[in-house]
Amino acid sequence: MSISVNNLNRVQTEALQADDVAARVKAARETVGYSIEDLAVTCGLANDEIMEIEDGADIDPAKLRRIATALQLPPSAFLTA
Repeated sequence: MSISVNNLNRVQTEALQADDVAARVKAARETVGYSIEDLAVTCGLANDEIMEIEDGADIDPAKLRRIATALQLPPSAFLTA
């Protein structure tokens, strides 16, 4: 399944490989030098929400968009290798 930024809201999150998305989010966070706490403050999510995303337990598209914005990346950065 191809996922574009335009249809991120309609994506069946089950179709995404949660572990892949989680690894990309964590790698992006670490690349900019943010701790989980830094990212949480920047994007307005709780530390626990960031940890759930990075553990692959939650890949909510709305949260991924907030994280991408905080890291100054397109949301698609978490969806493609």
